[in-house]
Amino acid sequence: MDSDTNTTPAAAAAPEGPEDAGSFTKVKSKRTQKRKRGPDGADMDTEGPGASKRPQFPPISSDQLRGPDEMRKVAVPAHRYTPLKENWLKIFTPIVENLQLQVRFNLKTRNVEIKTCKETQDISSLTKASDFVKAFVLGFQVEDALALIRLDELFLESFDVTDVKPLKGDHLSRAIGRIAGKGGKTKFTIENVTKTRIVLAETKVHILGSFQNIKMARTAICNLILGSPPSKVYGNIRVVASRTAERF
Repeated sequence: MDSDTNTTPAAAAAPEGPEDAGSFTKVKSKRTQKRKRGPDGADMDTEGPGASKRPQFPPISSDQLRGPDEMRKVAVPAHRYTPLKENWLKIFTPIVENLQLQVRFNLKTRNVEIKTCKETQDISSLTKASDFVKAFVLGFQVEDALALIRLDELFLESFDVTDVKPLKGDHLSRAIGRIAGKGGKTKFTIENVTKTRIVLAETKVHILGSFQNIKMARTAICNLILGSPPSKVYGNIRVVASRTAERF
């Protein structure tokens, strides 16, 4: 009995032989594999003699870059036919001479059609010309709309008075009257302070200017629509304008 009890712990505590140790394989961690991949130079060497070179493409000619001729159409409402006819030379000259585009007024469809040609150099000139004609059609003066061609940071924004507040009847007419003011005084003040141009066409409001100035003018007009007195709106505009002038 004593011999059996002595032999069992000895067998359990016996050390593993070389055959048992060889049956276990060491598992490498992912961290060591990532660290060892860098010094090899096979994956990390991008500037060596075996690295792939960047493809060299020949420069594209202006004809290929321009592509086929493009055309834009701007619809002209009936009440703008006469102003367009009177100011046609002022509209025609900068589009043809400065932007090297072709322009015509289609009598059948009542659209101003602007088209690129071989002399057109700048791709964005077609968009500038269409914005220029669109601004004149909306009611801006030709001199004010010309700024869209000369400057790149000017935009057009339009919204309806009823988008700010659903008004009807006399309430709507009073809101439009608050925006215009007596003899257009309120509208002129907003234009001078925010350095924008504003057109009131029935219930539509069109603003021409830079992004920051349009934001100030739109906020002032929305406050007038919601019922704020003009004196309070003037003060708020001047405060915001002075802050932006100090910032820039």
